[in-house]
Amino acid sequence: MLLATGAKPLCDVEATAPDSEKLKLRQLDNVVDEMAIAAGLPLPPIYIVPDDDPNALATGRGPGHSSIAVTRGLLDDLDREELQGVVAHEMSHIRNLDVRLMTIVAALVGGIALLSDWARRGTLRGGFRTRRDDGDRGPAFGVVFFAIWLVAIILAPIIARALAMLVSRKREYLADASGAELTRNPLGLARALEKIDGAVAPTVAINRGSAHLCIADPLGSQVNLKEGFWADLFASHPPMSARIAALRAMAFQPVRP
Repeated sequence: MLLATGAKPLCDVEATAPDSEKLKLRQLDNVVDEMAIAAGLPLPPIYIVPDDDPNALATGRGPGHSSIAVTRGLLDDLDREELQGVVAHEMSHIRNLDVRLMTIVAALVGGIALLSDWARRGTLRGGFRTRRDDGDRGPAFGVVFFAIWLVAIILAPIIARALAMLVSRKREYLADASGAELTRNPLGLARALEKIDGAVAPTVAINRGSAHLCIADPLGSQVNLKEGFWADLFASHPPMSARIAALRAMAFQPVRP
């Protein structure tokens, strides 16, 4: 996943970075170290994604086997408190084992989609034959079974993806709360989410397969901005306004209009 985003280790980026950028990179290293201590986790490897859109993600199997990646745009746009909030959010995904859960969910969804595709191709190529040695019941039973088979082929990937998105949205809320617990500063993460939400460009370096791992939807899908039935089915992230409101409520701050 890190290779797919073009992410590079922090030490490699720092070695070739100009002096004006090294301060931000060292600040990121210090913040990740602080949040690892606060979470009681081993220090995860840090990667930089060469993309100007602010975003971040955590990936891996769990504590001691996970990594945190942030985009260059995130380092440029956020101050230290905001960066700390984002890192705490990603560290919470590791501590809560969300990275392992979402990796399993992604594999299951991909497997269901692959099986459905194979079944659909096999049905289209081979056609469908009914048994005629059972009298009149054979063709009728075959037609009913074929209809159920087609519905299963179509609906299975949709249901699987909807369940995956539901899990992803719930884990984002939990990671926001856990991140605020680590920093004792929910407003830092709230301000960071406001800046991330204000970015107009999608995160080009991160593809659809990794979207559910990011702190914000890298694709800029409109469904993630809404609430309701369809958003509950297909949105990979909760509405940013709802997340910001929840964080401000933790700090007993009014929600900005």
